[in-house]
Amino acid sequence: MSMTLLEATGLRRHYQVRAGRGPFGAKAVLRAVDGVSLSLKPGRTLGLVGESGCGKSTTGKLVLGFIPPTAGTVRYRGTDMPPAGTPAWRALRPRMQMVYQDPLGALDRRLPVGVQIMEPLAIHGAKSPAEQRDRAAGVMAAVGLQMHQFDRYPHELSGGQRQRVVLARALMTEPDLLVCDEPISALDVSIQAQVVNLLLDLQDQMGIAYLFISHDLKVVRQVSHEVAVMYLGRIVEQGEAEDLFARPLHPYTRALVSAIPVLGPRRERLLLQGDPPNPVDVPSGCSFHTRCPFATAACRAETPALRTLPDGRQVACHRVEEPALQVAA
Repeated sequence: MSMTLLEATGLRRHYQVRAGRGPFGAKAVLRAVDGVSLSLKPGRTLGLVGESGCGKSTTGKLVLGFIPPTAGTVRYRGTDMPPAGTPAWRALRPRMQMVYQDPLGALDRRLPVGVQIMEPLAIHGAKSPAEQRDRAAGVMAAVGLQMHQFDRYPHELSGGQRQRVVLARALMTEPDLLVCDEPISALDVSIQAQVVNLLLDLQDQMGIAYLFISHDLKVVRQVSHEVAVMYLGRIVEQGEAEDLFARPLHPYTRALVSAIPVLGPRRERLLLQGDPPNPVDVPSGCSFHTRCPFATAACRAETPALRTLPDGRQVACHRVEEPALQVAA
């Protein structure tokens, strides 16, 4: 289990855009993902968190090869990810699947859900129709669906049932890795806990690894072994989930963690100033300095590297080891 399942190194995804209004604005570069490195072991969960627009979903698509990187590499079980669309990439696709945010949008409203659950096996040319149906029956049972729902259409199911259909479809090819992109954010609160518990049970039973993308830190804390925090396309902190939530080090992480609702005595919150900068016009130096209460001239001038601390935590902050900030944490 010590082998690395997925390893991304220096991933970048930049887009040419027009700054300003209309088609005649000046050309600019949007750095959706800007130098992200991460790794994931079999049967483990890496939570990827941050505000909307920070590059989480783009990172998920990059590691699956759905979109090509501007720079950087992705390795699966020690082998470079083949270019998307090639026979080698298609052969690898059954091992890695994605679970999308909106289950209704991810399903074809014109087809019974059973047909859609079997679709991955049909696409990859595996098994006869009878064997596909048998496999679908087993997977549906694993995710808590009944066979009488096989011929139902998506609109005839509840939101929680539709998300179970999406999970069942992803599991048909017995993947090693699921990239879960906000998998519960579109569900009622009463259903979210059911889906989270289902994901945990499936991981215990099947040894699946999850890249769990979410802005809900309370859920991420529940499901993740490790957590990476993104801000404006970069990872600013990464470490073991228990340690990171107990003692967040980067000011941005501290602000996010302090905002999680908790029972008991009220704790001091670290409030951020303003909104995230325009990703087309990222500030010089540390991109967080415009909102950071601890920023200095050095923060405004020099981009901090993602450093590994003695305890194994990775943090991109010039001042993280200063005693004053250690006390404040």
